[in-house]
Amino acid sequence: MSRLIPPGTDNEAKGKYKEVGPRGGTVPKAREVNIDQGDRLPPTQKPGNKWVKK
Repeated sequence: MSRLIPPGTDNEAKGKYKEVGPRGGTVPKAREVNIDQGDRLPPTQKPGNKWVKK
């Protein structure tokens, strides 16, 4: 299982991140974002959701 990263975390590796549920499960209409090195992960659609690197 990939590492679950909370929203607002910065200094993660650049790349694509996908929104997942609090325990890593799929969420309906999951967001996918691209970040560059040093960027902060954006808020999720629902409190408690996290991000995983694709």
